[in-house]
Amino acid sequence: MHFIFSDEVVLLFDFWSVHSPAGMALSVLVILLLAVLYEGIKVGKARLLHQALMSLSISTSQQLIEETDQNSSSSDPPPVSRTHLRWFLCHFGQSLLHVAQVVIGYFVMLAVMSYNTWIFFGVVLGSGVGYYLAYPLLSMT
Repeated sequence: MHFIFSDEVVLLFDFWSVHSPAGMALSVLVILLLAVLYEGIKVGKARLLHQALMSLSISTSQQLIEETDQNSSSSDPPPVSRTHLRWFLCHFGQSLLHVAQVVIGYFVMLAVMSYNTWIFFGVVLGSGVGYYLAYPLLSMT
Protein backbone atom coordinates (compact mmCIF):
# COMPACT_ATOMS: atom_id res chain seq x y z
CA MET A 1 0.00 0.00 0.00
CA HIS A 2 1.14 3.51 -0.70
CA PHE A 3 -0.25 7.03 -0.44
CA ILE A 4 -1.71 8.56 -3.56
CA PHE A 5 -2.61 12.09 -4.64
CA SER A 6 -6.13 11.79 -5.98
CA ASP A 7 -9.40 13.67 -5.83
CA GLU A 8 -11.40 10.44 -5.90
CA VAL A 9 -11.83 8.50 -2.67
CA VAL A 10 -14.46 6.81 -0.50
CA LEU A 11 -14.13 7.93 3.13
CA LEU A 12 -15.47 6.02 6.13
CA PHE A 13 -18.87 5.19 4.59
CA ASP A 14 -20.14 4.38 1.09
CA PHE A 15 -22.19 7.59 0.97
CA TRP A 16 -19.05 9.70 1.52
CA SER A 17 -17.73 9.26 -1.99
CA VAL A 18 -15.56 12.06 -3.37
CA HIS A 19 -15.21 12.57 -7.14
CA SER A 20 -14.10 16.19 -7.59
CA PRO A 21 -11.46 18.62 -6.36
CA ALA A 22 -14.15 20.69 -4.57
CA GLY A 23 -15.44 17.56 -2.85
CA MET A 24 -11.91 16.65 -1.82
CA ALA A 25 -11.32 20.13 -0.39
CA LEU A 26 -14.55 19.89 1.61
CA SER A 27 -13.65 16.39 2.83
CA VAL A 28 -10.19 17.53 3.90
CA LEU A 29 -11.81 20.41 5.81
CA VAL A 30 -14.21 18.03 7.58
CA ILE A 31 -11.39 15.65 8.51
CA LEU A 32 -9.28 18.61 9.66
CA LEU A 33 -12.11 19.75 11.93
CA LEU A 34 -12.50 16.22 13.31
CA ALA A 35 -8.79 16.18 14.18
CA VAL A 36 -9.12 19.60 15.87
CA LEU A 37 -12.13 18.31 17.82
CA TYR A 38 -10.15 15.23 18.88
CA GLU A 39 -7.38 17.39 20.32
CA GLY A 40 -9.93 19.66 22.00
CA ILE A 41 -11.66 16.73 23.69
CA LYS A 42 -8.31 15.36 24.85
CA VAL A 43 -7.40 18.65 26.53
CA GLY A 44 -10.96 19.07 27.83
CA LYS A 45 -10.78 15.71 29.59
CA ALA A 46 -7.54 16.67 31.31
CA ARG A 47 -8.95 20.03 32.38
CA LEU A 48 -12.16 18.46 33.69
CA LEU A 49 -10.18 15.97 35.73
CA HIS A 50 -7.98 18.71 37.19
CA GLN A 51 -10.99 20.86 38.14
CA ALA A 52 -12.81 17.89 39.66
CA LEU A 53 -9.82 16.87 41.75
CA MET A 54 -9.34 20.42 42.97
CA SER A 55 -13.00 20.87 43.95
CA LEU A 56 -13.20 17.41 45.49
CA SER A 57 -10.11 17.90 47.62
CA ILE A 58 -11.53 21.13 49.06
CA SER A 59 -14.98 19.67 49.69
CA THR A 60 -13.51 16.45 51.11
CA SER A 61 -11.50 18.31 53.70
CA GLN A 62 -14.56 20.37 54.64
CA GLN A 63 -16.64 17.20 54.85
CA LEU A 64 -14.11 15.57 57.17
CA ILE A 65 -14.30 18.55 59.52
CA GLU A 66 -18.11 18.42 59.49
CA GLU A 67 -18.17 14.64 60.06
CA THR A 68 -15.76 15.00 62.98
CA ASP A 69 -18.02 17.64 64.52
CA GLN A 70 -21.10 15.45 63.96
CA ASN A 71 -19.44 12.36 65.40
CA SER A 72 -18.45 14.21 68.54
CA SER A 73 -21.99 15.55 69.05
CA SER A 74 -24.13 12.58 67.98
CA SER A 75 -23.84 8.92 67.07
CA ASP A 76 -26.11 9.02 63.98
CA PRO A 77 -24.45 7.86 60.75
CA PRO A 78 -23.86 10.70 58.28
CA PRO A 79 -26.12 10.85 55.20
CA VAL A 80 -24.76 10.07 51.73
CA SER A 81 -22.39 12.90 50.98
CA ARG A 82 -22.52 15.25 48.04
CA THR A 83 -18.86 14.46 47.43
CA HIS A 84 -19.69 10.96 46.22
CA LEU A 85 -22.44 12.28 43.96
CA ARG A 86 -20.12 14.94 42.57
CA TRP A 87 -17.40 12.36 41.94
CA PHE A 88 -19.91 10.07 40.19
CA LEU A 89 -21.12 12.88 37.92
CA CYS A 90 -17.57 13.91 37.11
CA HIS A 91 -16.60 10.32 36.33
CA PHE A 92 -19.71 9.87 34.18
CA GLY A 93 -18.91 13.06 32.22
CA GLN A 94 -15.33 11.95 31.69
CA SER A 95 -16.55 8.56 30.50
CA LEU A 96 -18.78 10.23 27.91
CA LEU A 97 -15.90 12.42 26.75
CA HIS A 98 -13.68 9.34 26.52
CA VAL A 99 -16.20 7.52 24.33
CA ALA A 100 -16.47 10.58 22.05
CA GLN A 101 -12.67 10.80 21.86
CA VAL A 102 -12.33 7.11 20.95
CA VAL A 103 -15.04 7.29 18.27
CA ILE A 104 -13.55 10.42 16.68
CA GLY A 105 -10.06 8.92 16.91
CA TYR A 106 -11.14 5.79 15.05
CA PHE A 107 -12.90 7.88 12.39
CA VAL A 108 -9.73 9.90 11.86
CA MET A 109 -7.62 6.73 11.75
CA LEU A 110 -9.92 5.11 9.21
CA ALA A 111 -9.82 8.26 7.09
CA VAL A 112 -6.01 8.08 7.02
CA MET A 113 -6.29 4.43 6.03
CA SER A 114 -7.87 5.55 2.75
CA TYR A 115 -4.21 6.23 1.84
CA ASN A 116 -5.13 9.54 0.28
CA THR A 117 -2.35 12.07 0.77
CA TRP A 118 -4.72 15.05 0.94
CA ILE A 119 -6.72 13.43 3.74
CA PHE A 120 -3.49 12.56 5.57
CA PHE A 121 -2.34 16.19 5.31
CA GLY A 122 -5.74 17.28 6.69
CA VAL A 123 -5.33 15.00 9.71
CA VAL A 124 -1.78 16.16 10.41
CA LEU A 125 -2.67 19.84 10.01
CA GLY A 126 -5.84 19.42 12.09
CA SER A 127 -3.93 17.72 14.90
CA GLY A 128 -1.36 20.48 14.91
CA VAL A 129 -3.94 23.27 14.85
CA GLY A 130 -6.06 21.53 17.51
CA TYR A 131 -3.10 21.12 19.81
CA TYR A 132 -2.02 24.72 19.22
CA LEU A 133 -5.49 26.04 20.06
CA ALA A 134 -6.39 23.70 22.92
CA TYR A 135 -3.14 23.32 24.84
CA PRO A 136 -3.14 26.88 26.31
CA LEU A 137 -6.52 26.08 27.89
CA LEU A 138 -4.77 23.69 30.28
CA SER A 139 -2.91 26.52 31.98
CA MET A 140 -6.04 28.68 32.37
CA THR A 141 -7.38 27.88 35.84
